Amino acid sequence: MALIEGCKHEFEITVSLDRIQAETDRIVANIQKRANLPGFRPGKAPASLIRNRFQEEIRQDVLESILPKAFRAKAEEEHLEVVGTPNVTDVHFHDGEPLRFKAEFEVAPTVELKEYRDLPVSYDEKPVTGEDIDGRIDSIRNQKAEFVNEDPRPVADGDYAVVSLKSVAGVDGAPIENNEMVLHLGDSETMPEFTENLRGMSPEEEKEFDVTYPEDYAQDRIAGKTVRFKVTVKGVRRKELPELNDEFARDIGDYQNLEELREAIRKAITSENQYAAQQEAKVKLVDEMVNTHDFPIPEAFIDRQIQAQVEGYLREIAGRGLDPNTLKLDWEQIKKSQRDKAVRDVKGSLLLEKVADTESIHTTNDEVDREIQRFARQEREPAAAIRMRFEKDGTLGRIASRIRTEKTLNFLFEHSRKSAKAAD
Repeated sequence: MALIEGCKHEFEITVSLDRIQAETDRIVANIQKRANLPGFRPGKAPASLIRNRFQEEIRQDVLESILPKAFRAKAEEEHLEVVGTPNVTDVHFHDGEPLRFKAEFEVAPTVELKEYRDLPVSYDEKPVTGEDIDGRIDSIRNQKAEFVNEDPRPVADGDYAVVSLKSVAGVDGAPIENNEMVLHLGDSETMPEFTENLRGMSPEEEKEFDVTYPEDYAQDRIAGKTVRFKVTVKGVRRKELPELNDEFARDIGDYQNLEELREAIRKAITSENQYAAQQEAKVKLVDEMVNTHDFPIPEAFIDRQIQAQVEGYLREIAGRGLDPNTLKLDWEQIKKSQRDKAVRDVKGSLLLEKVADTESIHTTNDEVDREIQRFARQEREPAAAIRMRFEKDGTLGRIASRIRTEKTLNFLFEHSRKSAKAAD
């Protein structure tokens, strides 16, 4: 066995003539059973005729059977954990001679852990301010707000204008039309052209004007385009927020007064801030381990990670309503740009697996069952059906792996040496 570079190895393998002959005889017998040759009953053609008539098929079948078996046997003999598919070259396969070939392949890296307990990490849990609580309450009030129709009058900034609009010309061959769109005049999320042209218009009044959408507009169909609309104002509404008092608190949930609601919100935001700070610290801990551990990564692992990253990008594109097949994307360039991130992600995963093995961190059946029950509630399906589906498509294994990773990250965080962030 030769070590080429990093995780790459090479075998030169020889398969004895006796083994080649035995495999050839087996394959000839199989073909003989199903061969239907003129002048012979099925399965009765002589073996010599089968060897001559199906010479190339026999040769190919012998190679396809012998090569992987011989490679696996050699890898097991050397106690190597092979990853990916070996590259077979220099195949010498001639009548009356042993079979010889070379196989280049990769093995899983040997990860030797350095110190992973008591790692230093900056950790700052953002304090909850009165402004945070007020902002959350304002958000709740806005969700509970009512929109009241005003008597007919000109539209002004701050109003909610109810309009019907239709594009004068089609966009990508189809018109844009909405018979009851509500636009908040002067709001940052409302296109400025709508605010400027609707300001001062009264119900039943009609106007045509152009709206130019930015290149990064959320709706790709109109992003970067100028669309001319015919708009009719149908009405004016104002937004009424519920009064902020104890009754409001009781309407929101099981709170006796506004103070109880504020305290519940404070605890919720505290928990959110704590979770965010811990997640940030865990990312830093993994980064620190990646930076301090140097070991080779199999290309097969990197390719698999890049593929996962690209597939995630494609799902994101599809989720935005675009067909990835219609985009002119340079996938080779995308893969190249993703490589550094993929290498770090793979190293991080391997290090976390090694820590989990060292500390005997495992996923329990109860933990997996709880996840299945959660999915069952979300999808309103029996837990047994969810489990069967997850076992079939591999999701169950991914759930167990994710839980183990989370437990390992929790272990690293709990055993880290935390310090406040340095002031800017």
